[in-house]
Amino acid sequence: MRPITLKTLAQRYAAPVPRYTSYPTAPHFTTAIGPRDTEAWISGLPADAPISLYFHIPFCRSLCWYCGCATTVVNSPQPVSAYLETLCEEMAHVAALVPASNRVTHLHWGGGSPNALSAGEIAVLAERTRDAFNIDATSEFAVEIDPRFMDQERVKAFLGAGVNRVSIGVQDFDPAVQRAINRHQSYELTADVAARLRDAGLTSLNVDLVYGLPGQTQASVERTVDQVLTLDPDRIAVFGYAHLPDKMRHQRLIDTNALAGPVDRLGQANRIARRILAHGYVRIGLDHFAKPDDPIAVGPVNRNFQGYTTDTAAALIGLGASSISRFPQGYTQNAVRVPDYQERVAKQRLGTARGLAFSGDDRIRAHVIERLMCDLTFSERDLRARFGAAAEPLIEEGALVLEADHDGITEPTDDGFRITEHGRAFVRSVCACFDIYLDQSTARHAAGV
Repeated sequence: MRPITLKTLAQRYAAPVPRYTSYPTAPHFTTAIGPRDTEAWISGLPADAPISLYFHIPFCRSLCWYCGCATTVVNSPQPVSAYLETLCEEMAHVAALVPASNRVTHLHWGGGSPNALSAGEIAVLAERTRDAFNIDATSEFAVEIDPRFMDQERVKAFLGAGVNRVSIGVQDFDPAVQRAINRHQSYELTADVAARLRDAGLTSLNVDLVYGLPGQTQASVERTVDQVLTLDPDRIAVFGYAHLPDKMRHQRLIDTNALAGPVDRLGQANRIARRILAHGYVRIGLDHFAKPDDPIAVGPVNRNFQGYTTDTAAALIGLGASSISRFPQGYTQNAVRVPDYQERVAKQRLGTARGLAFSGDDRIRAHVIERLMCDLTFSERDLRARFGAAAEPLIEEGALVLEADHDGITEPTDDGFRITEHGRAFVRSVCACFDIYLDQSTARHAAGV
């Protein structure tokens, strides 16, 4: 039998599948879950259990055509200041429900671009948060930024607020690619922002890259990653561009003919990975890389709506428009549109619009999918230890997945199976084998490669 080529694998596993930052995935949330469930789930958190907070800042100064985030372009400060007021109202109500003994161990601001906030607003939001919650002295405080709109006042404000990890969006440094996605950002500007953050005392720098963008080639992404490596980031995230113009109307501005096919996309991802690994980084899960002494490389690694994380908190509470919370009982999500979110907070003190309560089966499948995404392993012993006899149907499914694999994506262990190194790029497709909701969904997902 002829060996299976990467070209064949790329074509075979190109079908769209979820990114599995959650299970069940967000398209299956319903309005059967509402604000009263959020209140009950927050109030019922175990005493002394650590919690995480996520704040969504849904504003940008410029529209990037590739973007898949919930964000709005603003050209004046008024919408941002009005939103901040609503966000603080929601936060105050949530804080009143959280047991006083619960410590916040992870804090994350995402967007959009959190640096759409002014320096003063950054300080206000951080101060209100520390007044409202019991923030652990060793907590990780991470912020995503757009370096094109990062002045020195904001640098000082973020570091003064206690930020210790910053993720800088780069995507690609090639000018032609930047024109194709309407994001003009030079290497020199990015390096200057990174240097100013470090000079101000930042302890950890992340860089986000994207492959599969219009006009990208294996040679061009290699040039970009080589430039990124000169910034000496502690972590690098490498995401595949998800072209979903039916869902994101601004993506219709991208020339579909300039997009790489699955074989070229896989080639770009592999070229980037080789360059990063050659510089001594450790690979984490599907698409993250870290220095060997970084906490995420040391482990353990988990996965949430922000991607790979060291967060082990009992609950992740999302605040702001479109934010998703995860509790032991299930998920809740705030209204996506800012006006709808603001109206809900005014009426019900929370932005909750929908959610999902876990079944016992959901919990087992979520664990299987998370461990595959993080550790690339399926462990029968682990499942039996955690879930007892209820795990047996999933263990049988795992055996079928291994038996059906004729492509070398998986390999048996004495305890189940693991994803092989050349199968790593297709781990989401393996996870999809355990997703009983997938065939019921009409949602659009990112390409499997």
